Amino acid sequence: MTVTVLLFASYADLLGTNQLALDLSDGATAGDALGHVQSFPGADRLPPNPLIAVNERYARRDQVLATGDQIAIIPPVAGG
Repeated sequence: MTVTVLLFASYADLLGTNQLALDLSDGATAGDALGHVQSFPGADRLPPNPLIAVNERYARRDQVLATGDQIAIIPPVAGG
């Protein structure tokens, strides 16, 4: 199955893109998708446990994905 991963801010900067298409096995989870992204060059400098969303809703790592799902990896937010 193919899913789309959206990257923002520092994540996009470090990986050199704001969007990735991943081919995953049926039954793959949001955590599996995150693991694939974390294996790319540059990803070793990202926080190990970022927030993730699937189809615009915060998701747990064990959420099972479906073809066409959109996963967002959400960078830390700072402000005051």
